[in-house]
Amino acid sequence: MGASNPFLAPKTALITGASSGIGLELARLFAGDGYRLVLVARNRGALRALGDELQAKHGIEVRVSPKDLAHPASPAELYQELQEAGIVLDVLVNNAGFGGSGPFLTTGWNNEAEMMQVNMVALTHLTKLFLPQVRAREGKVMNVASVAGFLPGPYMAIYYATKAYVISFSEALAEELRGTGTTVTCLCPGPVETGFQERAHMGEKRPLRSPLLVDVQTVAWAGYEGMKQGKRLVIPGWKNRAAVEGLRFAPRSTVTKMVSRMHKKT
Repeated sequence: MGASNPFLAPKTALITGASSGIGLELARLFAGDGYRLVLVARNRGALRALGDELQAKHGIEVRVSPKDLAHPASPAELYQELQEAGIVLDVLVNNAGFGGSGPFLTTGWNNEAEMMQVNMVALTHLTKLFLPQVRAREGKVMNVASVAGFLPGPYMAIYYATKAYVISFSEALAEELRGTGTTVTCLCPGPVETGFQERAHMGEKRPLRSPLLVDVQTVAWAGYEGMKQGKRLVIPGWKNRAAVEGLRFAPRSTVTKMVSRMHKKT
């Protein structure tokens, strides 16, 4: 990936889960600022279409790397691929993730194991692999979690728990890197209209829907601007921020029962 401007080489950002939703909108924002992009997702066709769109519109270089991060070997394979291509990152965006719903007693283990692999393990592994080069360039890391990570989630227990991990990991890593010039931002959206509900098998039960719903473009913009400013935690939408703040004062048992009623299928 050679630089288009020989006097000012553009920065490079890697975005996982880039073929749709928040990842796609983040890719458009980075492209608009002239970043070279490495786009990662399972959907090869959608990834290539996005890459062609961004190259044509912004004149940037885009590398697409179709990977399924549910496979444990994928992070190391991606890292090796970029090493061999001589690509060094300034920004790592761990956006890939998915959910699942239903009583833990009856849900399938394979889907849950893949969820933990994508939402937590791959995110952590990619950060472990790429952070040294991001740190050397005083770059940035963005991890996408959810407001779900601030509370227990009956009937979506593993999904909520994975997002709690992402928030905790991100805030801890941000503190470790304080004063180094490298920042870690955790984007915690509330409900967003993406393909999340369909993959989570939620049907018509959409948690925390309106009035907390925030459109995907606004979520991506809030995360992108927060990352540029070095914010550790970004919660798009004042109602979502107020709801998260209110959780501090509500009994955990009450919050858990509330979420249970929201997700339990009648």
